[in-house]
This record gives sequence, C-alpha cells and structure tokens, in this order.
Amino acid sequence: MLNGDLINGAAEAAKFIGITPRTVYHMVDRGELPVIRKGKRLYFRKSELEAAFRSEAA
Repeated sequence: MLNGDLINGAAEAAKFIGITPRTVYHMVDRGELPVIRKGKRLYFRKSELEAAFRSEAA
C-alpha cells in the first residue's frame, strides 16, 4: 500500500520531481517539502510531493 508511494532518499525524490538533490535538501531544511525522517534517512511520499508542487503552480 504505502510501499508504492514511498521514495527512499533525496536523490530519488530529486529525480521524481526534476530538481537536484541539493535543492531537495534545502527545501526540506526550509520546511517546503514534506518528509519522513527515520534516523539519518529521508523518505518522501510521491503523493505529497505532487501535491506540494501542484499547490506552488497554482
């Protein structure tokens, strides 16, 4: 269920949304991207990333 919606790591999230990993890290630090932190790992939900960028475009 959630496994198909989860992205593991900033590099994969960057590929999914078409930006650089460095930009993903900056956006996470500024609270602009929804993220799940487990230790040092970052996980992202595809649906939340899509929603975040959809709201920016509006």
